[in-house]
Amino acid sequence: MARESIDDLGELQKAVMESVWELGEGTVQQVRDRLDREPQPAYTTVLSVMQKLEKAGWLSHRPEGRSYVYLPTRSRDEAGSSTLRTFIDRAFRGDPMLLFQRLLDDKQLSEHDLSEIKRMIDQKRRKEGRHV
Repeated sequence: MARESIDDLGELQKAVMESVWELGEGTVQQVRDRLDREPQPAYTTVLSVMQKLEKAGWLSHRPEGRSYVYLPTRSRDEAGSSTLRTFIDRAFRGDPMLLFQRLLDDKQLSEHDLSEIKRMIDQKRRKEGRHV
């Protein structure tokens, strides 16, 4: 099954993924204990969510004793990149330059923000061996 965008997941699914990313790996009980929800979801609810996330390609598992330990199949950064790509495709016809132009036109960008953007661009150029 193809992995969808993190934005396509339900609220509990997102919370479970955040918990697994924070833990690095975890059992159903460990993830359940990290969820900051009232009322706390039942163990079987968290188990069901994690099994669905595994079926959708977000998690994998390995046996450990009588439990399964669940691991993310991609990092939070990879999920964020996928979400950003989907957003650019939908909102800016797939053109990242249109997104960047809107960002630069934003009146709320401070001088510090602009300096940080320039620093990140320069860092990217150096990393890729381009002239700064």
